Amino acid sequence: MNAHILVVDDEPDIGHLLQEILEDEGFAVSIASNAHEAKQLRQETRPDLVLLDIWMPDIDGISLLKEWQESGLLHDMVVVMMSGHGTVETAVEATRLGAYDFIEKPIALAKLLITIRRALEMVGLQRENSGLRRNIETTEPLGHSTIMNTLREQIKRMSHHETPVLLSGESGSGRALFAQYLHRHSARRAHPFVYVRVAGMSPDNQVTELFGNEGSNAPTRLQQAHGGTLFIKDIVDLEAGVQARLLSSLENRAFVRGNQTIPIDVRLIAATAYDVSQAVSMRKLRQDLFYYLNIVPLHIAPLREHCEDVPELLEYYINVFVTQESLPYRRFTVAAQNRLRNYHWPGGVRELKNLVQRLLILGSDIDIQVAEIESTLSPPHRTAPAPAAMAIFDLPLREAREQFERAYLEHQLLESAGNVSKVAQRVGLERTHLYRKLRALDIDPKQTKK
Repeated sequence: MNAHILVVDDEPDIGHLLQEILEDEGFAVSIASNAHEAKQLRQETRPDLVLLDIWMPDIDGISLLKEWQESGLLHDMVVVMMSGHGTVETAVEATRLGAYDFIEKPIALAKLLITIRRALEMVGLQRENSGLRRNIETTEPLGHSTIMNTLREQIKRMSHHETPVLLSGESGSGRALFAQYLHRHSARRAHPFVYVRVAGMSPDNQVTELFGNEGSNAPTRLQQAHGGTLFIKDIVDLEAGVQARLLSSLENRAFVRGNQTIPIDVRLIAATAYDVSQAVSMRKLRQDLFYYLNIVPLHIAPLREHCEDVPELLEYYINVFVTQESLPYRRFTVAAQNRLRNYHWPGGVRELKNLVQRLLILGSDIDIQVAEIESTLSPPHRTAPAPAAMAIFDLPLREAREQFERAYLEHQLLESAGNVSKVAQRVGLERTHLYRKLRALDIDPKQTKK
């Protein structure tokens, strides 16, 4: 299949010229004239690459790029920025936010095509390397403790049935790994395992990912999982209306998009880090969806409850990083292993994996001693947040982020006597972008001088 490119430019002549050139080169091309159209077309067509103009009438390209980056939407597409009035600071900001490259207008055709092909090659290599990493890392839950042996046996029994499954467990406990393990032992193993992480997605994006948009033929996650397994990692983060539509689709084995009724054959595995009963009582998880999922619940125990598996996990991840990233081999002393067996592991297996990687990168001696571990595990000193600061945790993410940004930038302006240039340097933002941010937050630099 030819790569799909989305061109976002408010100048129609440039957009259509690029479309003509790129289609002649064998690419499929869509055009958007503003950020609103770009967001809609990204959902409908799922482009491999976006050519994104910086200066647009509604939302500028840098802000749109940042929105995509914060929503986790850059994992399956690459963005190349375009501008006739760019600066070095703008290019650096775009790259920091995840853009592959920055092209100046007027666009040189040869450079454009080379950049596009290199960007698409990079995406292909990333996908290939991602697959290689998955092959290197285990696809089976590790550990031979009683808890882990029991979990594996429970999953093997579940694999003989088609019922939905609800996996609960703390962040870092390996819920996705257990979901894959269940899929591989089920009768659906020859069909797709489709992983959906909805945390951080807007309700509109949730709908698009699962059900698509009217008029779009792009396959949805439910369609991609047909015949196989759909794994939703953050089921409680689905908006209530999306939860209801998902339940209806699974029960009816079909969903409606526009005038189409699309049949589906999907086994759902859902996971959450929430206390399930509390999520239901707080109406974060619909009661009817909970009953649908709770036929076969499975709790994944945190690492601190099967700490006898820690030495095996340490040795495994050492071998992974030595093989995968060519890091120098090091070994944990018995005393160091014993210290880690008695650590409480708030971040679970994910924390253990990151700890091993950090020690291999930063250490020099072949033996990893207790003292080195202590210095790595010691958390930075933190003071308890004031009650007013605690209130931010009860807000939706967008409002919480806005409150934090306003307080943060007002503080920086006070410290810099209202000098926007100094603040831009201190916080690492391009000055024009900072001015836009201040206007959006209704902050007047002149009113923030000491």
